Order: sequence, then structure tokens, then C-alpha cells
Amino acid sequence: MKKILLITALLGTALFAEFKTVDVNTFEKLMAKGYPTIDIRTPMEWKQTGIIKGAHKMMFFTPKGQPDLAQWFFELGHLVKDKKEPILLYCAHANRSKSLGQGLEQMGFENVYELKGGIENGWIKAGKKTVK
Repeated sequence: MKKILLITALLGTALFAEFKTVDVNTFEKLMAKGYPTIDIRTPMEWKQTGIIKGAHKMMFFTPKGQPDLAQWFFELGHLVKDKKEPILLYCAHANRSKSLGQGLEQMGFENVYELKGGIENGWIKAGKKTVK
């Protein structure tokens, strides 16, 4: 009986893991460890504000709000080989990255982090630089 309870608890933790929203300083520390950082915004947004240095430009939602699943997961497969590897996500204001991050966790990715406030209300507002 104890084994069944333990297995149920472990599965529940894995299936319902809390999505990780982190502040700018924590995000920067995770980036410094070499974890893939993905900017999921559109090309127009990248041009307007620049990107965080070292981030991969991988548009997830088209300008019309539709996901480009096949292309995005193809590109993700080149960056992440194991669902246990940490992934860092950001968008403009953290709405799209939150949706995508939660979806990735439901698919079994265990270490998905998103930047609190996104690049505009988090990174840039904290005085951090971007590159064009």
C-alpha cells in the first residue's frame, strides 16, 4: 500500500509540476549555465526591441496568433535532446511564453523556465541590454 501511495505521489508531482516563472536575475544565471534560451516572438518584434544576446529566434506563434508546430518542434529538436534538459523561454510580455511553457510541461518537458514580464516588462525594464 505504501508503494502505491509513493508511486501515485511521484506521478502526480511529475504530471502536475509547477511551471517556473523566474525573475531577470535568475533567468540570467540560468543562461550563464548554457541552457538554450528561446525568443518565441515574431521577426517584427525582434527588429523592434532586439533579442537577449545568445537567444535563439524561434517564432512559435505567427503574427496571426497561430502556432507553427512542425517548424518549431523541428528546431527545438536541434537544441534539446532530452526532456529533462532545462529550456528558457521568453516573449514580449510573458503571455505567449507562459502558454508555450505550460504546454511543454504537459508534454513531459521537466525544466521549462520563462522570463517574468518577458523581454519588455522584465529584461528591458530591469535595464538589461539587447542585441539587434
